[in-house]
Amino acid sequence: MNKLRERELRRIANRVRVGIIEGVYAAGCGHPGGSLSIADIMTYLYFEKMRVDPENPGMPDRDRFVLSKGHTAPCLYSVLAERGFFPREELKTLRRIDSRLQGHPDMKGVPGVDMSTGSLGLGISAACGMALSGKIDGKDYRVYAMLGDGESEEGQVWEAAMFAAHYKLDHLCAILDWNGLQIDGPVVEVMNPTPLDEKFRAFGWHVIPIDAHDFSAIEAAFAEAEATKGQPTLILAKSIKGKGVSYMENECEWHGKAPGEELYHKAIADLAAIAEAIEKEV
Repeated sequence: MNKLRERELRRIANRVRVGIIEGVYAAGCGHPGGSLSIADIMTYLYFEKMRVDPENPGMPDRDRFVLSKGHTAPCLYSVLAERGFFPREELKTLRRIDSRLQGHPDMKGVPGVDMSTGSLGLGISAACGMALSGKIDGKDYRVYAMLGDGESEEGQVWEAAMFAAHYKLDHLCAILDWNGLQIDGPVVEVMNPTPLDEKFRAFGWHVIPIDAHDFSAIEAAFAEAEATKGQPTLILAKSIKGKGVSYMENECEWHGKAPGEELYHKAIADLAAIAEAIEKEV
């Protein structure tokens, strides 16, 4: 990836993070920490990798994306708005009773959402079904699914992992957001699922560990996933929960709460400083 494109993707990802904060703040609730940690990968998928069309969200040959950790919908909504699926101003209606932007993604109401998700573990299973359907029909679309690290404690995740390997779903790529924190604390203390790389390999997956905030590493990982044949791929993405907002980074308390007015302005200032730094790069 050349430096100009990488810089532009970082600009977009920063705007996505602003949209996350604006939405959660306006709602007075939501999940900012895990939304911020996946913003870079989500930006890469929707602006660089996936075959999607905001003017035709349901086109049959589109690539599919499933947000298995559905509580991080603020990030998906922000990316979709940034990509042009619906107006960016709508992000401020998050979780309102009259809004289509529910706390978890709704495929019937939101353009660009391929699967309704909520209960952890269900999304990756749905992604497996999409991938198998495409294989049976001889389609060339790819299926991507974003998992949470706490979600990997769910037994259904491992049933899906076994299913995907058994059917050799090599056009399925799962991304596991390893930020190390879930709602009750550090993942390894709540219910230690590690070593995740070895476990997925044992289930028959190709595993690629990366830095979730390095666009060159992200690009290389998705290229490797697409080149892998005969087995599904897991991108094990080491991330920072709350990435980009100084007081949220690596803090479990920001898993599922909104900032008040003072901290909202602090978050926006943090992201504005990042934007300014990007523009000053030579």
